Amino acid sequence: MNAFESVDVARLRSGHGVKWGSLPPDTIGAWVADMDFGVPPAVQEALIDVTRRADFGYPYWPGEDPVVAAFEERMAARHGWRPAPGRTRVFTDLLQILQVMIEYATAPGDGVAIHVPAYPPFLASIARAGRRIVPLPMTWEADGWRPPSEDLAARLREQGCRMLVVVNPQNPTGRVLTRAELCALAAAAEELDLVVLSDEIHADLVYAPHRHVPFASLGEAAAARTVTTTSATKAFNIAGLRCAVAHVGHDRLRASLERAPLDFFGTPSVLSRVATVAAWRESDDWLAGLLRTLEHNRDLVAKWAAGLPWDARHHAPQGTYLSWLDFSGGPFADEPATRLERLARVKLSEGAEFTQHTAIGSASFARLNFATSAATLTEILGRLSAATRA
Repeated sequence: MNAFESVDVARLRSGHGVKWGSLPPDTIGAWVADMDFGVPPAVQEALIDVTRRADFGYPYWPGEDPVVAAFEERMAARHGWRPAPGRTRVFTDLLQILQVMIEYATAPGDGVAIHVPAYPPFLASIARAGRRIVPLPMTWEADGWRPPSEDLAARLREQGCRMLVVVNPQNPTGRVLTRAELCALAAAAEELDLVVLSDEIHADLVYAPHRHVPFASLGEAAAARTVTTTSATKAFNIAGLRCAVAHVGHDRLRASLERAPLDFFGTPSVLSRVATVAAWRESDDWLAGLLRTLEHNRDLVAKWAAGLPWDARHHAPQGTYLSWLDFSGGPFADEPATRLERLARVKLSEGAEFTQHTAIGSASFARLNFATSAATLTEILGRLSAATRA
């Protein structure tokens, strides 16, 4: 059987994953950005091999860290960008990277710009650090969600910005930013001398004809101010293993990090490293099958959304496995995810969380994760339809 045709819900509920394990037995998880599928065979075998050899001592890598080498190879081969050598650090996850870069690149009270709606932990992290969130609102248009492009530098200057966070592909709208849109952001960052943190964790989950463009690939000037951060966790379903990388193109920031105490950054485990390397180097066939499944599921959600008795302002995502849906025209305009969890027994992500700490409103939205089997997704959509009819 195709690895993506069915999912073992009993396995998911009995494990350690929050997506299913935190829910009552009659509720389907379609919220946190984990997939319901397993992991690539190469990843599983790499983990089993380490366990079989009981290889859990302090890690040692002769020569270059294999995660760094695999990252550099993948960026060049898959995304057409060759990272500069000697500038990549291994961290545990992107939130850690964001928090570290905020502390070293900005001061309390500084503005940090980010497109909204945005991944809620990023917004919370900026606010907890005592920085000001400067929202760049994504705008719904008939042909897709659009980032702001007019007077970017002036807008960021007025808000006292010192850092620009670019999430591409964008979460939760699924928008893949074009080269022209990225160049506009790069020009504003150049004019204002901003540090750019480019979160590209969903880069491998982009649907044709769209293509991911690494921010640092825009040219030498852009590369020199950009921290590119990514991980194998989203595309290969290994978030719990905790391994991410940051390529630090900004010289002053890189020098500051090198002066910091080494233990400040922690050390990802042997398991997380071997899994990441196996994902990036040996699992592209698995990824291709995954993308076919996700594209089919994306079409199922689009067809369902088009049939709703109100305009859900849904655009099929250009990347990610997340759908952003507006319930303002239906019976659940307020806290739709909370109400649908109670009535449909399906847990979605609450839209208001994606604009927290800003004046932007998204309370009528909910985010749906469609990275599951077609059968499970069909049941999810059926339950949601029944609840809205009732």
